Amino acid sequence: MRLLYLSRGLTMHDLRFITSLLSAGVAVKWLRLGADAGFETELPSSALLEVIRWVGDTRDHPLDELPSLVPALQAVIRQTQPDILHAGPIQNCAYLAALSGFQPMVALSFGYDLLMDAGSSPQMAAATRTVLQKTTILFVDCDAVRQKAVELGFSGRPVVQFPWGVDLVRFSPGDGDAIRRRLGWQDDFIFLSLRALEPLYGVDVVVRGFLQAAQRDSSIRLVLLGSGSLESGLRRMVSESDCAERAHFGGRVINPDLPAWYRAADCYVSASHTDGSSVSLMEALACAKPVLVSDIPGNREWVEEGGQGWRFEDGDAGALAERMLAIAAHPRLQVIGAAARRRAEEKADWDVNFKTMLNGYRQALRFASPWTVS
Repeated sequence: MRLLYLSRGLTMHDLRFITSLLSAGVAVKWLRLGADAGFETELPSSALLEVIRWVGDTRDHPLDELPSLVPALQAVIRQTQPDILHAGPIQNCAYLAALSGFQPMVALSFGYDLLMDAGSSPQMAAATRTVLQKTTILFVDCDAVRQKAVELGFSGRPVVQFPWGVDLVRFSPGDGDAIRRRLGWQDDFIFLSLRALEPLYGVDVVVRGFLQAAQRDSSIRLVLLGSGSLESGLRRMVSESDCAERAHFGGRVINPDLPAWYRAADCYVSASHTDGSSVSLMEALACAKPVLVSDIPGNREWVEEGGQGWRFEDGDAGALAERMLAIAAHPRLQVIGAAARRRAEEKADWDVNFKTMLNGYRQALRFASPWTVS
């Protein structure tokens, strides 16, 4: 199988997909749209992998510029002769792929592209419709995204659904005492947030909820990992409070170091306003950590109230604070953590879920047809 893989930079998710595809013997030609290389330096060395350079990777391209790149993409397709064109997110990479006319095309939704971006403007809505009309097979990671695709008009063609999953060996229960000692928080209750510091992920709600809870319980601590446009404002919010020494901004942490941070925490927290199957949520579950998440459809598929953790009303910092206080005093967190690990083993094993992805590509091959450019 020869796959032309078109992505916007190389996220850690794309890196995982490509690495697994190479291990399965799939020949991958990777094509970047935009200037952000992402995790490109971590791509494995393989005779099956070729990084394609083209005009589309020299800078970022707004939506209205994408049609001008169609001839260049068609030239790459003629050069590489793929069996399948893979593209995502929806309104940039998949839109450009759809305009190329190549079939079969597998469109990969990143969740937010259908749940939020598709309705953000008439132009985004039109691009989404074009993609859904031209997609051979749609890859989604949860019921919420599948249902949204159907609402937006995707019907009569296959949807392949699989959570993106995690490595259950790397992300597993273990000792996090080294980080707790380094922070000086051995005896405190640590909530951990790993979402990008951007409005979409509601990290401002996490900080406001934490500040309310920490004023009532001096043992509560918050670790914020990641970076983003909200960072300076969030730091200022914390520094101007009475709880500045109880929060730690850790910046971006490389993937190999993440398990230690989950193990050091007592509870994972996310206030994201929209999500498919969140990878950081799956990682926390795999590390046997109780979770506290916003009550949105994507999270409901993973977290039963009082089962693997708890949910709070989206955007409600006060409700989040009350939950934090109750969790910090909860007597049976180990039981909740064990249930979290079981949920990860049941649904989030990447070795299992990748087989569904691979079968999706094989299914797409049945739709292959001659492709020409006039």
